[in-house]
Amino acid sequence: MSATVEKRVVPPGSQEYLEEAWQLKERIREEEGLLKQRRGFFSDAYRRARVYLFVTTDAAGEEELVGFAATRRDGYLLFLAVDPEYRGEGFGERLVGQVADDAETVSCHARASNQNALDFYRHLGFSIERQIDNYYEDGEGAYYLRLGDRSTLRDRLSDVFGR
Repeated sequence: MSATVEKRVVPPGSQEYLEEAWQLKERIREEEGLLKQRRGFFSDAYRRARVYLFVTTDAAGEEELVGFAATRRDGYLLFLAVDPEYRGEGFGERLVGQVADDAETVSCHARASNQNALDFYRHLGFSIERQIDNYYEDGEGAYYLRLGDRSTLRDRLSDVFGR
């Protein structure tokens, strides 16, 4: 059964795909111990954000959320999640690329223990600006990362996708 993948954008104030995003986030939390936000916090932040998504639609018209990036207007990534079944296919890079196209800078926090996230962001050209102890509710520290230059990501994506 073939499926198409579409990118979509949910504007601030909308709840479209909120439940699907919550379910994906929760699956990642259960399997990987990441994205530990509470439902109220997640829902509130999602509704205030611009959310970039990739959604598959199969031949029967069934949709599945591949991944999403929820961002503030200033390009701060509140949440970035890609379904583990779709990782390694460039969806995370393209989500960050969409944010970079619409914002002057892109920044985020990543758990100090989340080596996969840190490697991913470094791969895209992010640099660690500072370390913050006890950033998360569970007491774990974080790194604040920032994409140095918008063109860095565009150049990187051009190399990866031949744009």
